[in-house]
Amino acid sequence: MRLHKEGYTIMAVTAIILILINLGIYYMLPDGYWIPRLVLVGSVIVFILVVQFFRVPSRVVYKSDRQIVAPCDGKVVVIEEVVESEYFKGPRRQISIFMSPLNVHINWNPISGVIQYFKYHPGLYLVAWHPKSSTDNERTTIVIKTIEGIEILFRQIAGAAARRIRWYVKEGDQVEQSTEMGFIKFGSRVDIFLPLDAEVKVNLQDKTVGSVTVLAELK
Repeated sequence: MRLHKEGYTIMAVTAIILILINLGIYYMLPDGYWIPRLVLVGSVIVFILVVQFFRVPSRVVYKSDRQIVAPCDGKVVVIEEVVESEYFKGPRRQISIFMSPLNVHINWNPISGVIQYFKYHPGLYLVAWHPKSSTDNERTTIVIKTIEGIEILFRQIAGAAARRIRWYVKEGDQVEQSTEMGFIKFGSRVDIFLPLDAEVKVNLQDKTVGSVTVLAELK
């Protein structure tokens, strides 16, 4: 299993902390019997969760100029028409995907094109499913312009636990669909804003597979 480059340092620190905790418990309670064992079991579970969080899945993908693929693993929590006020300043179809701490937290480019716009916004850390998290939380806004001139906007949004967003793109970059563009640590959300005439291919509560699940098809 391959691990994400963001995870090696955190995994090493986690392992050291867990070892120190277990040594401390054993030193203070050498005859505690069940307490050191319970702490050891809990430590193993925590370490396995961290490893799972930073794993890099091997996936078979195909590319399409007409289809928008999910930029992350998670669950569809919003499908609605909204007014996007930062870039388009007009109506768009919004699809939001909530990423739990158990999901892979790599983010992928939903379509091929040129990064037309990028901006990082510092902000709050409301729970990711809060309606105002899209506008008030720490986030990035990325707009990709396709070869046909259609612009797709998506946002990486930090949640209550995810306080670190990573991105590997900048304005002017040429990006390919289903390639890695960033990472959000420990529970978060991604919003995608599409033209109103895009045909949505998912339903509320659907599980998405990043870089694979087709969210919508452009007209």
